[in-house]
Formats: sequence, C-alpha cells, structure tokens
Amino acid sequence: MGNVFKIKELRYIPRWVVFFIDISIISFSILISHLLLKNLNVKINFIEYRKEKILAVIAVNVLFMFLFKTYAGIVRHSTFFDFFKIVWSSGSTLFVLLGLNFISESVLGKSVYLYPGLFLFFFISIFLMFFFRMLTKQFFSLFIGAKNTSSKIRIAVVGIEDESVSLANAIIHNPTHPYQLAGFLNTRSDCKKAVLLGHKIFSKKEFLTSTHLTKQFDAILIKEVLTKADMEEWTALALDKGLKVLKVPVINKINEGGIIGEIRPIQIEDLLDRTPIKIKSEDVRSRHFNKSVLVTGGAGSIGSEIVRQVAQLNSSIIVVVDQAESPLHELKLELLERFPNQRFKFILADISNSYRLEKLFEDHQFSIVYHAAAYKHVPLIEDNPHEAIFVNIAGTRNLALLSKKFNVNRFVMVSTDKAVNPTNVMGASKRAAELFVQSLQNCNDNCTKFITTRFGNVLGSNGSVIPHFRKQIAKGGPVTITHPDIIRYFMTIPEACELVLQAGTMGQGGEIYVFDMGKPIKILDLAKRMIKLSGYTPDVDIKIDFIGLRPGEKLYEELLTDNSTTIPTHHEKIMISKDPLMDFEDIEFLCKQIMRAAIKKDGLQVVKILKTIVPEFISNNSEFEVLDKVTENKVYQ
Repeated sequence: MGNVFKIKELRYIPRWVVFFIDISIISFSILISHLLLKNLNVKINFIEYRKEKILAVIAVNVLFMFLFKTYAGIVRHSTFFDFFKIVWSSGSTLFVLLGLNFISESVLGKSVYLYPGLFLFFFISIFLMFFFRMLTKQFFSLFIGAKNTSSKIRIAVVGIEDESVSLANAIIHNPTHPYQLAGFLNTRSDCKKAVLLGHKIFSKKEFLTSTHLTKQFDAILIKEVLTKADMEEWTALALDKGLKVLKVPVINKINEGGIIGEIRPIQIEDLLDRTPIKIKSEDVRSRHFNKSVLVTGGAGSIGSEIVRQVAQLNSSIIVVVDQAESPLHELKLELLERFPNQRFKFILADISNSYRLEKLFEDHQFSIVYHAAAYKHVPLIEDNPHEAIFVNIAGTRNLALLSKKFNVNRFVMVSTDKAVNPTNVMGASKRAAELFVQSLQNCNDNCTKFITTRFGNVLGSNGSVIPHFRKQIAKGGPVTITHPDIIRYFMTIPEACELVLQAGTMGQGGEIYVFDMGKPIKILDLAKRMIKLSGYTPDVDIKIDFIGLRPGEKLYEELLTDNSTTIPTHHEKIMISKDPLMDFEDIEFLCKQIMRAAIKKDGLQVVKILKTIVPEFISNNSEFEVLDKVTENKVYQ
C-alpha cells in the first residue's frame, strides 16, 4: 500500500529510466522486425542478424538519441515536438544504416542489413517510443492526476479556437492546480458529437436547454478577448444555471505565474457595458518629458493613478501632495519600488494652506499641475459644508492663483458630474471651483492654460459603490441601496486618468472636457449581478434593502448643465462643454465671502452664498432646502 502512495507522489520519470526504456524499445523493435520478416512467406535470401550487427544498430541509435536528446523531455508533458525529435533520431539512424549498406554493396558486393528489415525497424521503433510516451502521459493524467479530483473545480472552457485549446492543455497538464477540465462550450451547433482533447464539445443550445448537463460542471472559463456582449451572455447563462464564472486574460498579458495562476473569478468591472476610450499616448509623453509635475490628492484613487501614469513618461520630478499620512506613505513605498529611476517628492500638506503651497511652487517651478484633491462624499459634506469650502473652493483657488503667479504651463482640474445641476453641497462646491478656474483663463496677465475634466463614478475608487457592495456581500448582507431606480455612469480608474492626461495635453485653456461615459447603469441591477457573481441568490441568500436617498443625493447624474452646449473635438468620445462663465472679480468677491462664512462655521450662510455662485444648485433631501423655498417665495412676491 505504501508503494502505491509513492507512485502517486511521482512527479516525472527520471531521464536515465527513459533512456534505458528507449534502448529496450530499440532492441525489441529489432527482434520484432526480424521475426516478422522471418515468418513471412516470401522467398528471400535472409540475412541473419549477428550480435555485432544488432549492437551496431543500437550504437547508432544511442548516438543520435544523445544528439537529439530524445530522452531529455518530461515524458508526462510530451508533445508532437518530442515526436519529431524521435523521428529525426530514428531517421538519422536509418540514413546511416542505409549508407552503411550502400558502402558494403559497393566494396564487398553484398549488403550488411536487409532493406525491408531496416524500414520495418524504423517504423516499429518510432511507433513504440511514441506509444510509450503517450501511455505514460495518459497514466499520469488518469492515475496521478485523479488524486483529489473530488475537490477540484470542474471547468468548461468557452470556445474551441487555438487559445481555448492552449488554456485547456494548461489545465490538463497542471495537476497541482484546483481545476479539472470537464468539456468545452461553443456557439456553433455543428459540433454535437465532436471531441477535443478527449472531452466533449457542447453547443450553447445544449448548455441552455439541458438540465443534467450543468451537473457535469462547477464553473465556466471565459477569455478576456471575448466581447462585452458575449461575456455578459455567457455569464448570465452560467449564473442562471448556478455555475461560477472564471476569467483568464489574453495569453500575451499573462505574467510569469503562468496561465493557471491568472485564472480568477470574473468581476463586475469586466461586465460593465462601456467601450474604453483610446487616447494618443505620444502627445502625452512629449508633453510630460523632462517636466516638473505636481499632483494634489496624490494618495487618493484618482491622484495615485495619475502619478503612476505620469511616472512612465520620464518627467524630471513628480511632487505628490496629500494630507492623508498613511496612504501617502504606502504610495511612497509602492512608487519607489516600481519606478526606481523616477525622481519623486512626497509632501504632507493641506491645499487650503496657501503659504505651504507657495514654497513648493517656488522650489520646483512646475510645468504641469494636476489638481485631484477634493472632498467628495456627499452625505459627509452635506453635514460639514464649511469643510467643502476650505478644500474644494479655497484649496482650488490657492493652487490656481499660484499656478498663474508662477506661470505654470498647464493646470488640469479633476471635477465631477455632480457639479452639473448640483443637488448637494459637494457638487455645488466643485462647480464653484470650476467657475473660479475658468475665470482666470481670461485675465490679462495670465499665461497658464486652465483646463477642467468632468466625468462620472470610477470603478473601485475610494467611496465607490462597488467596494462597498463587496464588503456587504462578504459579511452575508444585506446589500443596501438608496433607491430602486437610482442610476450612475461608470468608468475605470486607469481610463479616467488617461483622459485627465489627454485633456492636459490637448487643452488650449478654458475648456471643460466631458466624456462619453457609455450607458448609465442601474445600481439595483449592479447589486444583483454582484451577488450572483459571488455565488449567491439575490433576496434569498443575500437580502437587498432600500434605505432611501441620502441628503443631497439624486437619482441620476448629468455631464452637461441645462444652459451648456457641446463642441466636438478630434476624438469622437471627448467633447468640450460650453458652460456659463463668471468674471474673475465677481467669483473672487464671492469666494472671499464664502470663506469668511466657512471660518465662522455658519453652514446656512455658506450654502446661501454657494447658491448665489451656482444658481442652478437646488438642494434635494437636505436641511438646506429651506433656502430654496425662501428664494421661491421672493420670486412669487
């Protein structure tokens, strides 16, 4: 019994064993070819094989076995490449022996070996050596690979093209991983009885209609190259059947961990129906090359990704500013490891402190400023409106005025779709910041190009709904949603930051860039899909609760104001929003007013002035709705 367990733990057959088995196969092939010819009813002058002739055949074979290293491969992973090595080795042996026969006939007048015997030996030896390898391969696959199969995930690979076959082979030949190939799925219906790598190919129709078929699988494996529509369709089919959905990236993206190490559960981000916006990187690279760059809010989700992308563009120095100590420290450790040749400076500072910022501008003479620092959590800012003034308005004002004073070439502000027709203090404060930044563009002594980017929610960012839902699902629920009809736009963090860099490159000053965000997504549908992807049933395993709209929250976000128009750019998915402007003197006066109110912690007065700056700001589900009612009464009076 102990020997059986030792066999099961055997990982491969040693080379010397393979070598001696091959020699035994050669000797056996000589014997078989000899006996076959001797027992044929053909009248020939049979040449007897003496010991020296047999040894000569074996010696020549051994020589070419060493030359082509036919014994060197791991037998359990034999492929047709190993088969061709055997053919080359045996073919070379045959060629030498035929040459020996030819020389013997020319000199002695008779051949050393019988020609039919040589060819018969050639074919028998090749067949037996390759058969031994295939038999060993099957042995390992069935006997050793069967160990712990009960605990493995039975996978159906979607597709039957070359990449799918490569994935399937990787699963078959890696018995230590937790996956077991159970079949293939294909959209075509003409593969009904086809078999690939010893496993049946099932059509989509069979997968959809058969009740017993899905019992053969635990999960389906899809590839990144599938279109969003196909990925969504296969995912929906699998989830409806109670199967897990796994994903693997395209082969050229796979790292040293190998194909199997890259298999992971599909994420909700993979299924969001939007086409990424492609940008021209050469212009971006040349704009940043050997330049001094400042990134505020650099430890946040957007700011840190901007830093990562700029770090690949060979800037002279990147100064990263944030007031969050621990996240800034973690980012520093990451960046110094990933980009050892890039010069960084990490500054712990509050952007509302203009004296602290002015020293940075003096020391580094920035060429580009990316302003991503902001307070963005709607309910928190609704409860603390003065803090939004200090950071979102005063902080932006400090950076913009310093950029103008020190002749920074480009100032790029990261704004939000919540600034459009705002219903909360956070969105209104960002709109006020937009107005201030734009007002500087037309000042007489200005040399800086002030540019704003405006986009929706980013996937996986701090405060995003997706990480929040993941935590709730991991705890067993409930998943909380504010309203069953609430919808949002989404884009990925890298894509959002690429667009910020692109805007900083293509902008000429004064623009607000808005982006084609694709189709809005219903948050309820998003939650249900996330629950299903986690292997649960919505409202059965994980409950969904509706908790009501939070203060300042609205059902949908917009990218354009009611009074704005759009101008197309050279990129079909990037537009310029032409919004109403304010003169610098007017917005500067109101900003000073609102900052004085914020210092006094007079929330009502802060919001009142904010509504003067942003007249389209109408509070929703908020204590500040009273200010809108007062305005309405004045209008009617």
